[in-house]
Amino acid sequence: MAKKISLDRILQSQGFGSRKGCRELVEDGDVRIAGEAVTNWRTEFDPDGLVFTVFDETWEYREHLYLVLNKPFDYECSRKPSSHPGVLTLLPQNFEWRDVQPVGRLDYDTTGLLLLSDDGKFIHAQSSPKRHQPKTYVATTAEPVTDKLVAALLAGVKLHDEPAPIAALSCRKLAENSIEIVLEQGKYHQVKRMLAAAGNHCAALTRSAIGQLQLADLNLAEGEWRYLTEAELALLNQD
Repeated sequence: MAKKISLDRILQSQGFGSRKGCRELVEDGDVRIAGEAVTNWRTEFDPDGLVFTVFDETWEYREHLYLVLNKPFDYECSRKPSSHPGVLTLLPQNFEWRDVQPVGRLDYDTTGLLLLSDDGKFIHAQSSPKRHQPKTYVATTAEPVTDKLVAALLAGVKLHDEPAPIAALSCRKLAENSIEIVLEQGKYHQVKRMLAAAGNHCAALTRSAIGQLQLADLNLAEGEWRYLTEAELALLNQD
């Protein structure tokens, strides 16, 4: 038998404020279930699959959030951004209250596929270098992409403070000034540093895939987000 939970606790778990604040939302008639206002915060519901509205916006109870964002240019992947807006400002405010965090980081000037979650186990698993999760980037280069550049990135280039050369898993020329690079590591400014070490310069950078999850398949404009589907989560969790 499913365990029922009081409405104030459900709302708090979904990021709508403190217990006191959630009780006030209910008592003020701002929460509806099945189209009816519920004004007694002690009323208990089975949270699984529960659909409710707060201030006329509809939500579905989710124990954890698994999100994908097409990160725009000039946003920081930080809960405490320093000189640019943070990516969390692109999400509903209650997600930030739920302690949603970026899974890994993209530089402020790098765009593309970014995962976010409030599930610590998921974040750790996706961020762990032991997973060897390949990540695909498309770089616009300052100079034309040459066969020599591709060969150097595949063979491995020496980066400052790295004991051994770092190589791309795969690499291919897309256009005269565009190159796709697949990496297994997630080192600081890695694509930019690798291109510089190979004699070119990164003018713009987009992450186009994480594992088998492809940005092109997600139908997200820059700055848009959505929940990951079960099928998409399965793609990320494949070893």
